[in-house]
Amino acid sequence: MLLGYLLTLAMIKGYAVAPDIEDRVISLGTGLASIPERLLLAHARGEALFICGAGISKPAGLPDFRELVLDVYARLDTGVHAVLAGLPAGVCNQWQADCSGLTERQTAEVKRFIVGDFDVVLGMLERRLDDQTRGDSQVRREIAARLRSGPNDPASIHRALMRLADRGGARTIVTTNFDLLLEIASQRLRSPVQTYALGSIPRPSRQTDFSGVLHIHGALDRNLSRFSELVLSDQDFGEFYLRRRIVPDFIYDAARLFHLVLVGYSASDPPMRYLLNAVAADGSRFDDLKERFTFFGMNPPDPVSLEDWKARGITPIHYDSHGNHNALLATLQRWSELSAINGKTAKIDSELRRIVKVTRSAAPETDRDLFDHFFRRSNASERTRLASLVSDAKADISWLDAIIKVGAEKDRGRRS
Repeated sequence: MLLGYLLTLAMIKGYAVAPDIEDRVISLGTGLASIPERLLLAHARGEALFICGAGISKPAGLPDFRELVLDVYARLDTGVHAVLAGLPAGVCNQWQADCSGLTERQTAEVKRFIVGDFDVVLGMLERRLDDQTRGDSQVRREIAARLRSGPNDPASIHRALMRLADRGGARTIVTTNFDLLLEIASQRLRSPVQTYALGSIPRPSRQTDFSGVLHIHGALDRNLSRFSELVLSDQDFGEFYLRRRIVPDFIYDAARLFHLVLVGYSASDPPMRYLLNAVAADGSRFDDLKERFTFFGMNPPDPVSLEDWKARGITPIHYDSHGNHNALLATLQRWSELSAINGKTAKIDSELRRIVKVTRSAAPETDRDLFDHFFRRSNASERTRLASLVSDAKADISWLDAIIKVGAEKDRGRRS
């Protein structure tokens, strides 16, 4: 009773927020990425929107954009493929490829491939083979066949992301991928969602009807005999980003309502280039855009690359990329387990009991921050429950003092 009274009194007083909260990062476990607490709090409010790239489907056996282009050339132009296959990943502009025996048009495609303009490469190939860059071209038929020939089994990262996509009453996630693995993952979580692509995507809002897997670059049709409209080539990007403005208008609205969280992209990915340009252009005219984040794998950390993301208006969340990006998967899984929206109550309670086995001064700083975060993100009833749990665990008085201090902070970004 006394503890509940103190918590209520502290919240009513509404003292100023602790000055370091804006800069605090929370470690959810050893070896995991440290996540800015302001993002965790936004997610707890249902104000985080994940945007997923090809990197999330690689563990399921599907190619990234570069590998997809290579696969297309292997089927449609073996001469160019022989040259491209000999290029190491990440080659720079000055790399010289042996294009002897290729035509001038083929050589131009190789040069574009070297600088990473994969959307331009596909457009050039389509124009050379079919004299078109849309419709039922050879290139698009091969891409659809390649993606459909891959495993139809989602990876663990798909399931973790679909759990994190829960905004509280609606699951919403955005992807530039064409595959339907996120939908399959949601079905297996016994929470099926609708698929929307391009012009059928609902306008961003905080209502529950803004939900589903939103394929902003198109999705493969479940009917194998039907043509799928996909954003693949440079002309496709021009059509949907510049002429029709379907994707930029969606991104503009979403960035005002949600903190966008990018997963599965590198800074050089063509989709990322267009997405960043869309947001950056709007940011120069409006000051109401929410902070954007990206999970960025490196080993060791490269300060220049991190600054490159920041210069693009994106806050990077670094993780160790060793072991096929296992740290990213583990971080997202852990986040979903401890989620304020649909996390595992038993797991959260277990963490609190573990943390308070020692005095607060003896606990690692990461544990102290995580303890405070559990209370900071919670509404009044959840705080009372957690405080009772800590009290029943016979926690040292220093932990109870910490609860009161968190309750005294000015209400900032908590769930109501």
